[in-house]
Amino acid sequence: MMEQRFCKKCLLKDISRDEYFKNVYEYIENLDEDIKAEDMLYKERLTICKQCDNLANGMCRICGCFVEMRAAIKKNYCPNNEKKW
Repeated sequence: MMEQRFCKKCLLKDISRDEYFKNVYEYIENLDEDIKAEDMLYKERLTICKQCDNLANGMCRICGCFVEMRAAIKKNYCPNNEKKW
């Protein structure tokens, strides 16, 4: 069975919701270990983000990123003026 591929040139509105989320988590899972945050740090960051008033539908209202993707990269930080992580 051939795996269905995601079109890298498609807009979000052109992708099914399930396919979109699958691609986000595949991206996180396949990050190079040299740049990927350790699992405990990743979960800690997401816990902090879930308590923030700037989180809306998985996105940061300050910078527009998807917090799960931002938190997965160890060099990244909270974009708030008062960094939360």
